[in-house]
Amino acid sequence: MALPLSLPGAAVVLAGLAALLLVLVVMIAHVTAVKMPTLHRHEEEKFFINAEGLKEAVPSIHDPPTKELSVVVPSYNEEDRLPLMMDEALDYLEKRQKRDPSFTYEVIVVDDGSKDQTTQVAMKYCKKFGSDKVRVLSLVKNRGKGGAVRMGVFISRGKKILMADADGATKFADIEKVEEGLENLQPWPNQMAISCGSRAHLEKDSIAKRSYFRTLLMYGFHFLVWFLCVKEIRDTQCGFKLLTREAALRTFSTLHIERCRLVTYLTQRARVRDTASFSEAEHLTLWAFDVELLYIAQCFRIPIAEVAVNWTEIEGSKLVPFWSWLQMGRDLLFIRLRYMTGAWQLETRKCN
Repeated sequence: MALPLSLPGAAVVLAGLAALLLVLVVMIAHVTAVKMPTLHRHEEEKFFINAEGLKEAVPSIHDPPTKELSVVVPSYNEEDRLPLMMDEALDYLEKRQKRDPSFTYEVIVVDDGSKDQTTQVAMKYCKKFGSDKVRVLSLVKNRGKGGAVRMGVFISRGKKILMADADGATKFADIEKVEEGLENLQPWPNQMAISCGSRAHLEKDSIAKRSYFRTLLMYGFHFLVWFLCVKEIRDTQCGFKLLTREAALRTFSTLHIERCRLVTYLTQRARVRDTASFSEAEHLTLWAFDVELLYIAQCFRIPIAEVAVNWTEIEGSKLVPFWSWLQMGRDLLFIRLRYMTGAWQLETRKCN
């Protein structure tokens, strides 16, 4: 008859099993790592259609900047919500240019393989404001939000590049706050710096509306992001991020993750309601690409500011919180392990 293990013996067995499990997880993370997505453009993506209906070759982020600001708007099936965002953004940008004629801008709408009239809706703004101010890049196939933003960044002409979601959840005038955050980081090492819009200041109000279980999951997610990837930013998920041209080139040339969780970004037919609560649907879906982007920035020692912005909640499909938490934890761990084991490299590549 086998004798029961002593307490020290059981501890040794458990430690051994934990070590074995860790080795197994590291091996899985390494073996399943997808290499950096191709940065090759399809032939149709090397041109955009101007306001006159003619093809023009896209510029390159490797060229010297010719605008003060580029706004990149990734859009997938956004024919309904895009006009609200574009109206607000262009109204602000036009008024700012009238106040300061030296301020120049462009808005790049990247249609991420939409199945609706997103491109046609965006082209109406191109025709109204001119293709020097509004450009539409239609991707041949869906790349995911990270891939769509990257393709827009790579054809930007701005000294500064702003990522802005097509839902218009962030008030566009808050760009001035984000710009101030960027300026406060000077001097920028190698002209690189990032300023992130943040909804972290809204969490206190949102906690009062959540169950204890969902609040626990939220704090668990924040802890995992802090422990595994991004140390200094409380809200990695806000889609309102401003980068210097040099920082955008360095980070997006290194990015591996292009896709996000398939909930709100791919099924956005949501009703918008004005509220000061934290957008939980967005928080649970658009995370991996943003986290890796900021992780890369920290690895390159690019200074990052976090700036509070106004936010309008997007109501839409929700992921099951518990399983979402497990998926997030797994993917955050895999991001860290893949860079640690060399499965992913901090290398920059040029888009062809």
